Amino acid sequence: MPINLLDEEEVSSGTADCHWTLNFGPQHPATHTTLRLILELDGETIIGATPDIGYLHSGFEKLGEHLNLNQYVTVVDRKNYISPPMNEVAWHNAVEKLLGIELTPRCQYVRVIIGELARICDHLLCTGASALDLGAFTAFLYAFNTRELIYDIYEEMSGYRFHPGYTRVGGVMYDFSDRVIQRIEKLLATLPKVLSDMQKLLFRNKIFLERMTGVGVLTKADAISFCASGPIARASGVTYDLRKDEPYLAYPDFQFEVPYMTEGDCYARFLVRMEEMVQSLNILRQAVDKLPSGPVNVPIAEKFPLPDKGTTYGSMEGLIQHFELIMPNRGFETPKNEIYAAVEGPNGELGYYLVTDGTQVAWRTRTRPPSFIHFQLFPHLIRNHMIADVVAVLGSLNIIAAELDR
Repeated sequence: MPINLLDEEEVSSGTADCHWTLNFGPQHPATHTTLRLILELDGETIIGATPDIGYLHSGFEKLGEHLNLNQYVTVVDRKNYISPPMNEVAWHNAVEKLLGIELTPRCQYVRVIIGELARICDHLLCTGASALDLGAFTAFLYAFNTRELIYDIYEEMSGYRFHPGYTRVGGVMYDFSDRVIQRIEKLLATLPKVLSDMQKLLFRNKIFLERMTGVGVLTKADAISFCASGPIARASGVTYDLRKDEPYLAYPDFQFEVPYMTEGDCYARFLVRMEEMVQSLNILRQAVDKLPSGPVNVPIAEKFPLPDKGTTYGSMEGLIQHFELIMPNRGFETPKNEIYAAVEGPNGELGYYLVTDGTQVAWRTRTRPPSFIHFQLFPHLIRNHMIADVVAVLGSLNIIAAELDR
């Protein structure tokens, strides 16, 4: 913006307009992604903020109208790229609800496991980066280093570290091997010590506490009014969790608590995420111990699942089904219908709205991403705070730009 030089008489008389505009992003080390905030300042006090999206537009939803229901899983990975498997679970949860497919018990447990791994991975980055942005570098290293163990699990189960593309209609790419279970056990043994160390570094850190406590307060009424969900809503006293209130997969089989607080500030959101990792560890421990035997995909007789390589190369039925599902203008039929289904993602309700026209390519694909809903909270939370508080509030919301520009 053009800068107008003010003479001393205007300044001393108070007739000058002392409101300034500051661009925060789209390239900024504390945004962690390509998003822009237009801040209106009175000195260093923020009196207004306008979120400006559109810097990472990838056409994800339009791609859903050109790729079939199996192929699109490689695209949903890229929306919340901090916890890709959770996007996959959410996508195929909606597809299977549309098709009326009931997963095998083992597949349900496998999907719970990869979903909770994704939740831990997301929360580790959010809590670690929240500390990093406020100067606590060591805690970030502890959190980020542990995420590598989760990537090792992804690599072992699918061959890919960052974007596994692991789920399929009616199942998953491969069943868990013993090596996958061993890597999960390693994470279960390692993470409690990491969380303990992060608590020791941050929970009594005076600078960290003063930068987070009482900053960006979201009341329970406002959380409901703004349609907040996930840790952000639960930090304001809204105890809604889809895993408990609208159960899916095998979550009714597990004992776990839903952490919540009532303060609604940045520190409350931080604490909720920390405790959610503890609860996710509890779910993982139960899921690994009680992992059912049996097939991981629904029978190929249902004509929906993509056969594994052994079935494709070893049986005529598998080869025919593979051909039918892979070749253009073929594949299974879908009902001419519309459906919405959601899961409890790391940042809140992650849902998909699908409209199908009889083919295995959706006529319309629409995502309900938590980041898009929560970014609207920022102007409300930051008003009358200082410029330095921007990074604390933004970090507590954990905005992922790929969910904004779909």
